Amino acid sequence: MTATVDHEALAHFLDSARLERREVAPLTREQPALSVPDAYAIQEAGIRLRLSHGERVVGLKMGLTSEAKRKQMNLDSPVYGVLTDRMQLPAGGVIQLSQGVHPKIEPEIAFRTARELRGTVTRDEVLDACESVFAAMEILDSRYRDFKYFSLPDVVADNASSSLFVLGTTEHPPRAMDLTRLEMTLSVNGEPVQSARSDAISGDPVISVIQLCELLAQRGQVLPAGSIVLAGAATAAHLLRPGTGCSSRWKAWASWRCPPSNGGRYPSSGAPAASITGQGARVDDRRWSRCHASSRACPRISGTAVVSHSSPRRGGPRV
Repeated sequence: MTATVDHEALAHFLDSARLERREVAPLTREQPALSVPDAYAIQEAGIRLRLSHGERVVGLKMGLTSEAKRKQMNLDSPVYGVLTDRMQLPAGGVIQLSQGVHPKIEPEIAFRTARELRGTVTRDEVLDACESVFAAMEILDSRYRDFKYFSLPDVVADNASSSLFVLGTTEHPPRAMDLTRLEMTLSVNGEPVQSARSDAISGDPVISVIQLCELLAQRGQVLPAGSIVLAGAATAAHLLRPGTGCSSRWKAWASWRCPPSNGGRYPSSGAPAASITGQGARVDDRRWSRCHASSRACPRISGTAVVSHSSPRRGGPRV
């Protein structure tokens, strides 16, 4: 790590920007020698600040796991961030867009671990250690100006752009489906804007968990039992705006829908979608988006995964 970098001071700087909902210049503008180990030290200092305010770590998320996402952010390798209990959006809850800087949304695959994982692990070891897999959505946000064209250390220091997440209510055994063959589509106002198969997530969403364990081992850490892991997105993220309709479909397993707040109807056919809306036509500090997500299972998997007004079936994340 760089001896001249004050990790605690930079963590306070980013935490203040988060709390005050303001954009700041990337850290590397003033600290061009900032390294990735420095950045993780800043991230850890930032999480300690959140814990001192009463938050609790419930899991981790992988970022930059898809080629599309890395191209969008002009970066070249996956990273991880930390999830806390206050980042979890209640099912059917409201996203206050004015409380963020420039939030974006992505469909995700989430895992819940039953056993600790550490160091170098295999795919089978990950599947054996994970008690369930389910649908999720992540709302990203960055404290950096314009949310683009910054460096890998900048992303890591800012907790991998973590902001909020929503979990599905039905959890499936991780071996109950082919996690590499889910067709994922992101649509805006009914028009597809991004599409990819789930193997765009590190080649296999399970590999994201393997990579996470390796990254944690480099910091002398482990993936605890009971952790929620967001494996990453297969497509580029979409900027949330009031009045914008977004749909995310996972053909044969999961899809999401956020019904319009103005009483608009769902499509008469097809899989559920996700719609992000603003209250009325006015765009101001009261702007918001309601997340009312659902996941439809394919015929060979019993049950559904629905993010509605109830809590996740197993009581939400735990560590």
